[in-house]
Amino acid sequence: MKNIILIAVAIVTLVSCDSSLKTGFVDNGELVNKYQEKIDIEAKFKTKVEAFQKRTDSTGRAFQVEAQAFQEKAKKMTDAQAQQEYQVLGQKQQMLQQRIQAEEQQIQEQSQAEIDSLLTKVKKFVKEYGEKNGYTYIFGSNDAGSVMYGKESNDLTKTILDALNADYKK
Repeated sequence: MKNIILIAVAIVTLVSCDSSLKTGFVDNGELVNKYQEKIDIEAKFKTKVEAFQKRTDSTGRAFQVEAQAFQEKAKKMTDAQAQQEYQVLGQKQQMLQQRIQAEEQQIQEQSQAEIDSLLTKVKKFVKEYGEKNGYTYIFGSNDAGSVMYGKESNDLTKTILDALNADYKK
């Protein structure tokens, strides 16, 4: 009789352990870097950066010509006049540099916003794919070992956070 109970317990244990989890993984870098939308975004911003560089180079050359003309003109001016003109030229250079920096920052912010939006879209897609295809987990292969999708019933975040906060209060 004992043997039958042990066998029954063993069978129940094996059956309950048999509910395997469907898991998969993605190479995060490859997934994002080979995604066509990212390639298109990079191409768009490469074009913007090249146009920005051309404008910057053109403005820089024009300013250099103006500075060289000033140096020739300054030889015929009094020291006070030359100093005043030099200050005006310095202010103009500073304004040009500020405008260039502002435009460069704007391009960087636009690029970052689009990449962030793309990453959100990729994560959402991976989650929806996992749900539609019966995955319990989809892991992202990277240095951090992050989980890109997990069933909410298996999410231990709140439980662990509550325990961690309780431990901290001690």
